[in-house]
Amino acid sequence: MRFDEALKKAEDNGLDLVEVAGTADPPVCRIMDYGKHVYQQSKRQRDARKNQHIIRIKEVKFHPNIDQHDYETKRARVVAFLSKGDKVKVSMYFRGREVAHSDLGMKLMQRLVADTQDVATVDVTPRSTGRLMVMMLSARSKK
Repeated sequence: MRFDEALKKAEDNGLDLVEVAGTADPPVCRIMDYGKHVYQQSKRQRDARKNQHIIRIKEVKFHPNIDQHDYETKRARVVAFLSKGDKVKVSMYFRGREVAHSDLGMKLMQRLVADTQDVATVDVTPRSTGRLMVMMLSARSKK
């Protein structure tokens, strides 16, 4: 259909002639209520934003000579963050001469992985950079 015929047909029905694919040969147009189309599109985007979950990264800090009760408290915090769907950055800080015993920090990280294996998966394995050892955990899928 020619452009002038399509435009007249759209005006007769009280609608708009909207170009859908301008790069096609010939260009493709559609007769529709453009205001209603824009409204429905924005409504779909709002609904999509309501249903999405923003993943945050929470950090839990450890030291290699942590007491048992403090470890249990921080492990519970890790599990709580993971149950909300957040990712957890586990940081092991070494103070003073503790750097010489980084194997203790690695054992503590492995213990944390073993204690949270039913709710967590390891995204980034423990990596040591100077006085800091970092590991990333994410929630295990619920399938």
